[in-house]
Amino acid sequence: MPELVHMPKLGFDMAEGTLVRKVKPEGAPVKRGETLAEIETDKATVEVESPATGVVRGWLVAEGQAVPVGALMAVIAAPDEAVDLQALQASAKAPAAPAAAPATPAQPPAASVPAPAPAPVSPEVAPPQPPAASVPAPAPAPVSLAVAPPQPPAPPLPTAAGGRILASPLARKMAESAQLDLHAVRGTGPGGRITKKDVEGRLQVPAAAPAPGVAGLGDQPVPLTRLRQAIARRMTESAHTAPTFFVTVRIDMAAAMDLRQKLNELLTDEGKISVNDLIVRAAALTLRRFPNLNATFAGDHVLRKGHVNVGVAVGVEGGLLTVVIKDTDQKSLAAIALEARALVSRARAGKVQTADFEDSTFSVSNLGMFAVAQFSAIINPPEAAILAVGQVQAVPIVRQGEVVPGLQMEATLTADHRVTDGVEVAQFMQVLKQNLEEPMRLLL
Repeated sequence: MPELVHMPKLGFDMAEGTLVRKVKPEGAPVKRGETLAEIETDKATVEVESPATGVVRGWLVAEGQAVPVGALMAVIAAPDEAVDLQALQASAKAPAAPAAAPATPAQPPAASVPAPAPAPVSPEVAPPQPPAASVPAPAPAPVSLAVAPPQPPAPPLPTAAGGRILASPLARKMAESAQLDLHAVRGTGPGGRITKKDVEGRLQVPAAAPAPGVAGLGDQPVPLTRLRQAIARRMTESAHTAPTFFVTVRIDMAAAMDLRQKLNELLTDEGKISVNDLIVRAAALTLRRFPNLNATFAGDHVLRKGHVNVGVAVGVEGGLLTVVIKDTDQKSLAAIALEARALVSRARAGKVQTADFEDSTFSVSNLGMFAVAQFSAIINPPEAAILAVGQVQAVPIVRQGEVVPGLQMEATLTADHRVTDGVEVAQFMQVLKQNLEEPMRLLL
């Protein structure tokens, strides 16, 4: 029987996704669990695995096409199995066949770029600019903000089937952020593929000096990426829906930092434990005792979650992603460190998998690496709380009536007052503080 592949729902608020790339084209053999396609959501570009072993008998969605969650995308069946694609498409009320126009606004034929850039940037790609135009929008550090002056038109770029410019996902994201037209970049990768180095080289060419008398550039509107739009929507929902309050404590981190140093002396570079790993482990153990903070407000009841899945906020191009360590309370400190490193690496490379950002029940946001002393975070819906932690700082502290050098960290819990109250949150923070100040508890 044919296996139908639908647009998956990757997050509770996801309404549609865009087919970025068909990893397995029509007629290609595929095994269960192999990457079938890459789709773009509001958060990231995600690899979709094949649900069955067989042959891709047909694609019903074109690269670059946005379709709603649940729409039929592809059919997998045995090589000799009879498959009526038209009947399956009609019965599933699927979107138009691949010949249909993509969901992005139509562009003039000579300048259209049918494929979207990988997440987290928007699938809309700006049409090529005339050679005389410079691109003033800045790119994120460390890439230079300058864009090369006009140059003679370059020869045609290598393209994939359907006219899509060959470029790496990271190169596309960098070009989109800098509003740089990929037609102006020459690729040095295999087959002329545009790489990160090619985009950086183009951006780092000094721009022409402004004309005499010009004080500077005027206001510049910067379009929101799909990721930034999603963040704006969800944070507005959180701020306007959940009545929140904040509780802050100071934590003596001297013993925790000492334990971390001793453990890291026994570990390889790939397995070294970060301060954030200690905090995540401590939070997970604390949540065992306070199930109301590992919960969701559900109108007429509070839904306590059966698993402790701690989400970790990660800064990526254009915004933040929350990657999730499943069953965090059941994992050792070393296991959390390894998993967190892999999740963060995939998120920053734009290659998260479906399970990487699903089903978080509590979140941790850490700005300590930016020398932030203390801050409060906005709850990530539909969770009931989020922990914001600052830098571990060398400060004078009082021990047994004497002022001595110490290491302290401030932590602030933002909580949904519909689910919990100040007393419970204060008790949660007391236990969290105890777990970090007596860090041998983290090894049990």
